[in-house]
Amino acid sequence: MIKSFQFYFDFASPYSFLAHKQIRKIEKENSIQMKYMPIFLGGLFNLAGIKANADIPIKAKYMIKDCKLWAEKYNIVFKFNNYFPIKTLNLMRGVIVAEKKNFIKIFIDKVFDAIWKDGINLNDDKIVEKFLKNLDLDPQVFIMESANVEIKDELKKRTSEAYNLGIFGAPTFVVNSKVFWGQDRLDFALNEAKK
Repeated sequence: MIKSFQFYFDFASPYSFLAHKQIRKIEKENSIQMKYMPIFLGGLFNLAGIKANADIPIKAKYMIKDCKLWAEKYNIVFKFNNYFPIKTLNLMRGVIVAEKKNFIKIFIDKVFDAIWKDGINLNDDKIVEKFLKNLDLDPQVFIMESANVEIKDELKKRTSEAYNLGIFGAPTFVVNSKVFWGQDRLDFALNEAKK
């Protein structure tokens, strides 16, 4: 039997998308719900003194090929977003709003798919508004709620807490107080979750 564990993610990370797709499968097969932990990757990188892959051309180029290999391995429909890097600060704040209003699962699924399956440009405010309308949300209200100081502070707090746990990137899994970084470490996290 596998117990639930924490999944730290940011929509900006294609590897988080690949992990997310695997996690949804694991949840279904084991009748469990993982604890999705939204963090802001840019803030985490600043705390850790790390540069994003997107800022290192040779790594960014490699990452595109690598993600496609992993997607093929796990039979995941994946399209590297042409608008990468996606600015996800407001989207990650939106996860916290969705969490408070009890539609977190659908919100996470739809945003991940929009970016990494459908290749939508969620850097464009007009496209974001249309996307939110398609989720039956009032864009102005949702954007205003996401900009609330409490929501902003909550995302900062969660990002700082992640850093204090020893997390420096996404996706990261925390099981039995052990940290596993990278979607290719999911099997290690699952083995720990069986203990």
